[in-house]
Amino acid sequence: MQETAKEYTSRLLGYLGDKDPIEIMSSTQKKIKKLIKSASKKELQKRPKPDKWCVAEIVAHLAEVETVLAYRMRMILSVNGTPIQSMDQDLWMKNAGYLIADPVAALEYFKVQREQNLVLLNSLTKEQWSQYGMHDERGKESITHIVNLYGGHDLNHLMQIEAILNGRKK
Repeated sequence: MQETAKEYTSRLLGYLGDKDPIEIMSSTQKKIKKLIKSASKKELQKRPKPDKWCVAEIVAHLAEVETVLAYRMRMILSVNGTPIQSMDQDLWMKNAGYLIADPVAALEYFKVQREQNLVLLNSLTKEQWSQYGMHDERGKESITHIVNLYGGHDLNHLMQIEAILNGRKK
């Protein structure tokens, strides 16, 4: 059974706990790079289960959702209360060919996008952190809340990558 929007939010915020999302977001790319550097292309493209994403798909997903984050934050900063469209990550994965994507290139794209998003975040005023969008599934989400979700999202996928790559050694 697919988790609800509320369950998804709770899970990601649970991973974050009291950790600083900006610190997590600042270190994610380097952590992934370190994790995948010794893995073969075949290992990165091997799904742990038929219905679970492989490392290559996770990295491609992170690259694409970083673009989503960039767009959402900039729209919120331009028009407070702007609508936020949800996305079907499995459909994006299928349509964009995440499985055949080069994980090194995807990670580089993620790095560039993330760096630009961090520049923006580090320039925000206290008032701007409170600006919000209206997510079509989750409701009102401030930039603070969205950044917290992305910190938890990073941790979620880091744990998945570690588990997949540790599983290959068994």
